[in-house]
Amino acid sequence: MAIKATTMSRDGFNKLQEELEYLVTIRRKEVADKLKEARSYGDLSENAEYDEAKNEQGMLEAQIADLEMVIANAIIVDDDSLSLDEVGVGSFVKLKDFDLDDIMEVQIVGSTESDPDNNKISDESPIGKACLKKKVGDVFEVEVPMGTLKFEVLDINK
Repeated sequence: MAIKATTMSRDGFNKLQEELEYLVTIRRKEVADKLKEARSYGDLSENAEYDEAKNEQGMLEAQIADLEMVIANAIIVDDDSLSLDEVGVGSFVKLKDFDLDDIMEVQIVGSTESDPDNNKISDESPIGKACLKKKVGDVFEVEVPMGTLKFEVLDINK
């Protein structure tokens, strides 16, 4: 299985590291305490609390392993390396939506940072992917489930 590198901002990378630190130092101890308590209830073969704690431990360890993999394979894009000439991961982009006759401002981020409610769209989303490498003035179309959308890049910032 090929390991996929994930592009993300320094801020996104730091948040993932904080989450990993929390899971390893706090959540792991909480789950271990639950297991210890469940063991004290006696016969493990009929102990629902023990089974639940073991399942929780398994899910936690999988989550930790996933985060460690993402962090180990992260490509961090710092503001200094962002271009103002073309759209890349980390860019703040002002787009004209021709269909809605509206202006939208989004930041193109890695998939782990995607948060559409806060105008952070993934570089793997249809609009994010189509926007990459575009320059101010470029017009592009995007195929989405509801049809074709047309945009123009109005501005690129860091």
